[in-house]
Amino acid sequence: MSFRSALAGSALVAVLVSSAQAQVQAPAHSHGPASTHAAGESQPGDEAQVRAVVSAYKDAIERMDVSQTPALFWADSAVFENGGVEGSFAYYLEHHLGPEFTDLAGFDFRDHETKVEIDGDTAFVSETYTYHITFKDGTREAIERRGVATSVLRKRGGEWRFDIYHSSARPLRRVG
Repeated sequence: MSFRSALAGSALVAVLVSSAQAQVQAPAHSHGPASTHAAGESQPGDEAQVRAVVSAYKDAIERMDVSQTPALFWADSAVFENGGVEGSFAYYLEHHLGPEFTDLAGFDFRDHETKVEIDGDTAFVSETYTYHITFKDGTREAIERRGVATSVLRKRGGEWRFDIYHSSARPLRRVG
């Protein structure tokens, strides 16, 4: 099964759940038209815009300044990390990501690779990387992990943002 097929299946479930919830709840605000062009048809510059959103998130993590990251996620986004459901990005930022940064001295990505596939107003993104974390408390040992992220970004009103974000990591396997 290809990456896109597996991610599309997960994305479809999330979209169906979100659609069902949206029908039950009155929407807080409109995102504009669901699609600005025919399904399967991407517009010039879409891939560059998607890559810019993904890069802006990565760069914010490395700077350990996530103050501007909410603008990269739709309000009804879903975040999943290491087997856990984190909820919306706003919840993840307030209860997980933001508090973690208070203890960190440094965070950097290495060997970062990104693949993007666009289908109409939906982008499927996969990332692989290694990250290195150091702590303000010098007695804590640095952490180095191999990580992956899969994302679905949606284009609404001409703007690309994360709709679904999933990441996981494991300790590096040293050879030799």
